[in-house]
Parts: sequence; C-alpha cells; structure tokens
Amino acid sequence: MSEESIRAAFEGGALVPYIVAGDPTPEATARYAEALVEGGADVLELGLPFSEPVADGPTIQAGIRRALDAGMTPQRFLDLVADLDVEVPVVAMTYYNMLYRYGDGDVREFVADAADAGLSGLIVPDLPVEESGELAAACAEHDLALVFIVAPTTTEQRLESIVDQATGFLYVQARLGTTGARTDVSDETTRSLARLPETEVPTAVGFGVSTQDQAREIVAGGADGVVAGSVFVDIVADGEAVPERLAETAAELAAGVAAGR
Repeated sequence: MSEESIRAAFEGGALVPYIVAGDPTPEATARYAEALVEGGADVLELGLPFSEPVADGPTIQAGIRRALDAGMTPQRFLDLVADLDVEVPVVAMTYYNMLYRYGDGDVREFVADAADAGLSGLIVPDLPVEESGELAAACAEHDLALVFIVAPTTTEQRLESIVDQATGFLYVQARLGTTGARTDVSDETTRSLARLPETEVPTAVGFGVSTQDQAREIVAGGADGVVAGSVFVDIVADGEAVPERLAETAAELAAGVAAGR
C-alpha cells in the first residue's frame, strides 16, 4: 500500500492501534494484527523494537523488552510485515538508530526494503524535522508516508515546518510525557489541535487514549482519528484470550471514533 492509502483510511475517521512487533513472538503478532483489523482498525501501527525507546512509557517498554528477548530484529520485522494478511495500511514506529544501522549509515536501504515488504509509512519520534531531509526524500521516492509527532510544546516555527513536510497523517501528542493509558482527555489535546495550521493532512491524537469515550471526545474536538497503544499492549502482556480481547477493544474505540464524527 502507499502513502495515499493512509489518507484514504482517515476519510471516515480512523482508529490506529499499536502493538509491538514480536511481542511475545512474530507468529503471535500476526494473529493479533488480524484481530485488530477485524475489530475495526483503519491503520495498523507496529513497533519495531529499539533498546532505548525514549518516547514510550513503562507498558510499551515492557512489550519492547519481550520482543527483543524473543529475537525480533529489523529483518524479522520486515518479514513479518510482508507476511501479514491484512487489508489496511501498516506503519512502523521506531527510532532513527534502527534505520541508520540497518543500512550501515544509509537510511535509504531500510526505506526501500520497507516499501518492498508492503509498509505504508514510518513514525520516527526522535528525528527532528530539521534533520529529516534524507529520510523524507527516501520515503517520497518509495511512496511511504513520513509521520511527524506534534507535541504541546512544539514551537510555532517548527509546527509550520512539520505541517509542510508531513505525509500520511499528523500524530498529535495528547499530553507531555511518554506513552501510557490514561482515564481522561488532557486540555493540551484541544489546544494542540486548535493551533495546527490549515492542512489537508489528517490528524490523529495519541499518548493516553484507551477508552471509547476518550476517542469520541477527541474526534468531536477536531481530530480525524486516534492512536491507542498501551491499552492493547496491556492485553498482549496479560496473555488471556488475547485475539478476542484485542478485537473487542478495537471495536469499542472504533465506535468512539464513529460517534465523535
């Protein structure tokens, strides 16, 4: 699928669930991905594990440790993506060092292989927009989206640069700090959405989204979709009836997105 497939997925409001690839095994991840899509995922976000996940909270960090302990590598990640039997765009969330090391300093190699595997986009939270030129050019060449994260503290100047260069969707950080399920919608979410320059790129709010009511409130507040991760990684960690519970939770959040529209 292409970068355009991501934008198309947002046309009716989008649920973007996240799980860690390889947690607890690549085979399990494939089943869990299918369950999320059955439950209503419009875009699937898979974490490519990195040993220093600075943007992630304890829940996702634990999932990353489990995946690394199980032997997940960039090549196994790409093999997993290539073998997925899902009809929605798949984006990878990872850190720049993973891409850099994969190609011995040339990030174009990972992008080319990711496109061949069927990936539709990349989220690289530790890559400043000012230093994204090489990766952005490679993504454009291979029709992959490069998704940037907008934080509550992003300056106006950087915000304009991000909006100008973003493809696929804009990932709006709901609150300061790292990822992790919350019970409320932060006031920072509304402010972050309100200050976005006019753009045709869809917006998805993440960091703390875990309930149907949160999804409804966020979309009603102006977002085009929501990203939810820790709530799903918690289900994986629990290990009980995982595919069924993933599908049920995805359906609840998708219903919240629909209600917010």
